[in-house]
Amino acid sequence: MSGNDEVDFKAAPHEEVADNIFGGEGGEGFRNMGRWDTLFALVTNQLGLGVLSLPSCLKILGIVPGLVAIVSIGVLTWYSGILLHKFYCKHPHVVNMVDMVAVMGGRRWEIVAAVGILIQLLMTCASSAITLSVILNTISEHAMCTVGFIGVGALIIWLFCLPRTVKFVSQSGVPCFLSIIIASLIVIISLGVKKPTKAPEDWKADIVIAASPDFKQVFNACLRVFFAYAGNVAYCSYMAEMRDPARDFSFGLSWLFVVSIAVYSTVAIAIYCLAGEFTTSPALGSAPIIYAKGAYGVIIPAVLTTGLANGHIGIKYIYISVMRKLKATNEITSSTLRSWALCFILSNAIPIFDSILAISSCTTYAWTAWGISACFWFHMNKGSYFVDWKQMAFFALNVGLIGLTLFMNSVGLWSAISELLDSFKSVSKSIPAESRPAAGT
Repeated sequence: MSGNDEVDFKAAPHEEVADNIFGGEGGEGFRNMGRWDTLFALVTNQLGLGVLSLPSCLKILGIVPGLVAIVSIGVLTWYSGILLHKFYCKHPHVVNMVDMVAVMGGRRWEIVAAVGILIQLLMTCASSAITLSVILNTISEHAMCTVGFIGVGALIIWLFCLPRTVKFVSQSGVPCFLSIIIASLIVIISLGVKKPTKAPEDWKADIVIAASPDFKQVFNACLRVFFAYAGNVAYCSYMAEMRDPARDFSFGLSWLFVVSIAVYSTVAIAIYCLAGEFTTSPALGSAPIIYAKGAYGVIIPAVLTTGLANGHIGIKYIYISVMRKLKATNEITSSTLRSWALCFILSNAIPIFDSILAISSCTTYAWTAWGISACFWFHMNKGSYFVDWKQMAFFALNVGLIGLTLFMNSVGLWSAISELLDSFKSVSKSIPAESRPAAGT
């Protein structure tokens, strides 16, 4: 072996050290999160916008199929999160999902992943801005145009995204969780004592155990359930700022999905059983108007923190991977402002809550939640796919996840765009975001 080869051989593992840029030599010492900080950060990242669409999914699918979708999609996404944790433990130098893809596929796939993930985060932040515009429209009774309210939402969440650490995101976990629970209780209790606003005097809830929707309705409902769980893109970024991710992340991940599945199932069933065919999306609009206003006001922290969690990940990626290469790691304001300007534009391009959830789910979220994790399994287990029956079972499971991802990319995108076009046909283009939640369509 030549001298040059020896140098190259020793330099390669130097990059894959236990400490990444946040805690290693020359880092900022950001690795300060324990297991509870991680749990609260995960709650902030996942429990938010998604829960607002689940009761209407039960209206479309029926209670039993809807509950099966909520539980099964949750379990599959939990499994994919476990794969991300295992991959991170093998490559602890990575600081985001783009770095993970680079380890597996090299520079070319790193670029593809970076573009896709940034688009995904913009879509999620845009959905936060749309939801906030619905809230402000409902509370103020359309005191300002929807475009203006979307701009207000984007500006507020941009300000929340200025702090650089995940620790700040984790501190939003408790207010986020409490706002969702309290807002849901307001809707449930109000529907228990009063009927929905548009219901006739002698109305009784028509509860469907198993509905008969068409294929497009089924697929779009499942895409919205999928969106409620698909926070996996943030997991690596959170592990990168943990003191002991190998030990503590699995604790936070397990509790996250136990709580998520329980909360999603309970809220969806309770609101649908009380509102019946008058269940709307977002779900808070199912309540009588005065209570809906109160619930919308209470849930504002959850909407803001959903935008915060996703905006933080995108901005942190730009900060680390782009600004570092330009030797300008102190420049954050201009890049964050441009990101939220794009979010504002996207919010106005797709100003319908259900549609932006479905389109997000079937494009980039399909890969970050399921597809990429399954590819990581093949990378980690290369050469041992068929050593025993257990490996063969996992082989089949991960092939299935990639197949579902590709199916969502093709058929799912057609279904989501068709629903969006149908919505534009049935709702006046001048006020789509204002009329849609009120009408419950």
